[in-house]
Parts: sequence; C-alpha cells; structure tokens
Amino acid sequence: MSRMLPLSRRTRRALSAVALLAVTGGIVTACGEEDSAAPKAAPPKSSASASASAPAGASKLHMIDSDGHQVAFHVTTGHGPTIVLDAGGGEDSSYWNDIVPRLHADTGATVITYDRAGLGQSEAVPGAWDVEAAVSDLRTGLTALGVTKDVILVSHSQAGEVATYFAEENPKEVSASVLVDANLPPFFTDQEIARLVAATQPELDAAKKDPSAPANRQLIATAENFTPAHQAYNKMSWPDSVPVDVIVSEKTPFDGSPEDAQRWRDAAASFVRQAPNRTLVTATGSSHDVPKDRPDFVVEQIEKTVSARG
Repeated sequence: MSRMLPLSRRTRRALSAVALLAVTGGIVTACGEEDSAAPKAAPPKSSASASASAPAGASKLHMIDSDGHQVAFHVTTGHGPTIVLDAGGGEDSSYWNDIVPRLHADTGATVITYDRAGLGQSEAVPGAWDVEAAVSDLRTGLTALGVTKDVILVSHSQAGEVATYFAEENPKEVSASVLVDANLPPFFTDQEIARLVAATQPELDAAKKDPSAPANRQLIATAENFTPAHQAYNKMSWPDSVPVDVIVSEKTPFDGSPEDAQRWRDAAASFVRQAPNRTLVTATGSSHDVPKDRPDFVVEQIEKTVSARG
C-alpha cells in the first residue's frame, strides 16, 4: 500500500468523523450533551409493550428481547407499508422526532424508529460493534411487532450498513429503501479504510482514557474491528429486487477533504449504476446531517417512495 500523505487537522477531523460512523455535528467526540446529561432510566425487563395504550398518531414504546438484551422500538401505528427509520452512528431514535409525525400524517403509514444496542433506551452489548448483531436486533424487533413484509427502510450514515445486510438477507420483506448520505459498499476500498483508520487514531486514543462515556464507548466498539468489518462490507451487494433512492449531501461528510468528498460521491454514483431501479439525488446546501439540515427534502423523498410502492 502506498504511503499515506500527512493530513491537515481539518481533513483529519472530517475523516475521523466518518471512521467513527457517528457524523452528526462535525466532530464525533462532541457529544457532551449526552455525556453530561443525567443517566437514563434502565429499560423495563419485558418483551411486552412498555407503555400504556397510546392515542391515535402517538408513538408507543415496545421493549423487545433480542439475544438476552433489550432493544427499544417506538411504533406509530398506521396502515399500508411500514416505514422504518434508522439513525446514524451514535444517534438514537430521537434523531427522527421531527420527521415521524409528519410522515405518519402525510402517508398514514406505520412509522417505526428504534435504538440500536447501547443507544437511547436499549441495553448495551459488550465488545466490538457487529453489524450482523445489529441486523439481528432489527429483524427480531420487527418480527415481534408483526412486521414481516412491505418494509421501507430509511437509513442514515452508519445505518446504511445495517440496511444493506438486512435487505440482502430479507429481500422479500423490504419493498424499498431510502439511503440518506449512507455508508455504501463501494466507498470502503482498502485505501479509504486505511485513511479512515489513520485519521481516527488520535480520537480513539483520547476515548480510551475515559471508556465509560457513551460517545467514547461507541467509538471504541466501532474501531475495534473496523478494518475487517469494512473490507467485508465492501464486497456486499444490494439485492437487485429492492428499489432504492440514494440521497447524497452536497457537502458530504468530508467538507474539509475534497479528495474524500469526491470518493464519497463517486461511491454513491457507482452504487446507483449497479441496477436500473436505483436513483440518485443531491440534497443541495446540506451537510452530512441531511435529516436535520433538509428535513422537508427527506420527508418528500420518503413520501415519493411510499407513493411509488402503491
């Protein structure tokens, strides 16, 4: 492998943000609000619904047991397809709070958000972050909720990996997907993985000094098997039978690195060219945090996908 060029601080920060797969505000370790907040109450130890019957249009919490740990699913019941919103690395279901009621009101569909292990109200699982375990949690939760067909996956950033594995394993359950500036297989070449790992190292070293902090715990878990996990992901394929709309932010996660920003765009374009039922749209003026910067745009794209499914 060729020797990597030194990275500017700005470029290093941009690269490390994606390497940590929790790009929401520019610097992944800038999660002080979550870290300093009072700890959340432990989720109830039950696979049944954890809340009383919710009024129409309101979200209802369900705690689902998945391989010995509790995963929180928030369900706004409707009809027709089920829209599953999956936030990027380091973010929990609350990331979609502004979008859920609008989607439900406009489409009438059931809308589900959930907290991946160690986030929100879901219990943490020791060890490295494992995309297949995340897929298992999602599948277990949806099955327990009776959602086994006509799923529309909407996935941001790191959740693109969960969506890819889930769709590949369950192509008959997923009727369509919207990938929002998501991690896509073509991006993770050996060269790019090496750049990401190198750029992450300073933040990783700092995180290991306080491994109990939630943001640091997520970083350490993600970094632990980053290289082999993403070498494997680079070889993954999205099923041709599942239509997908790909939203790419104008600024990309690499606003400080033109080279990597172009690689991100090229990866999205390459992914879309692989099948005729894929489209590529750009969220102009947006950072990687598209659901926050351009919520109307994201809602519009999801609603188009729902409408196309009939």
